[in-house]
Amino acid sequence: MSGHVAIVTGANHGIGAATARALAAAGEAVLCAYWRVHDAEDPGVPQAYRDSRLRDADHVVAGIEAAGGRALAVEADLTDPAAPARLFDLAEERLGPVDILVNNATGWVQDTFTPADIDGHGRAMRPVSHATWSQQFTVDAMAPALLIGELSRRHAARGATWGRIVGLTSGGELGFPTEVSYGAAKAAQNNYTMSAAVELAPLGITANMVHPPVTDTGWVTDSIREGVAGSGSLIHIATAAEVADVVAYLASDAARLITGNIVTLR
Repeated sequence: MSGHVAIVTGANHGIGAATARALAAAGEAVLCAYWRVHDAEDPGVPQAYRDSRLRDADHVVAGIEAAGGRALAVEADLTDPAAPARLFDLAEERLGPVDILVNNATGWVQDTFTPADIDGHGRAMRPVSHATWSQQFTVDAMAPALLIGELSRRHAARGATWGRIVGLTSGGELGFPTEVSYGAAKAAQNNYTMSAAVELAPLGITANMVHPPVTDTGWVTDSIREGVAGSGSLIHIATAAEVADVVAYLASDAARLITGNIVTLR
């Protein structure tokens, strides 16, 4: 796998940054899209994690370039419906036609239907509102749908025959209690991606979702580690690089027969 161009959203930290590095190591040029998020203070969330969400993606690009790869950092507000087209325009201008899309960014907000101020790990919760719904759905559902649409239109227009779409998801059959809008928005992204797998198959595009286990991107506390250790269904706490390896595999030639799947990692 080499010579392709990827857009990775949420690429300034965590799984997105690790995915950008993994794709670049495989020979792909990467547009690292990001948005600096100003999180409110929360005693249940480590300050280092909040700080990482405030970084730009220049450090990711610098590392890729130092290793001989090609990359570009672009700050983009995915709540803006015009952002997907701008990202593709910039990628085409600076790196070439895009054939890999990784929908990793999230507008994560912890909201709930229950009248509780904190969850079992001491993290602040907010009641479901128009604001929490909008923050979550514009980034986790609308933006992936528009980015997939942008990829498919441009792909068909140039007669391309190879493409990869990979998204990151969460939640479960019973939704995502205490993170209800997050779980619902990810369910919408799952549906968009599964539809893309069917509709875009004639264009040579595969589309899959990756459901990571608890992944320590800086937010995992001792309380969460204890919760995982005592769980009957959670097995590993993954690193961002471990998840990125799976995403990069799904974006490779070797994964050509894998499409329309939600790949659950444990």
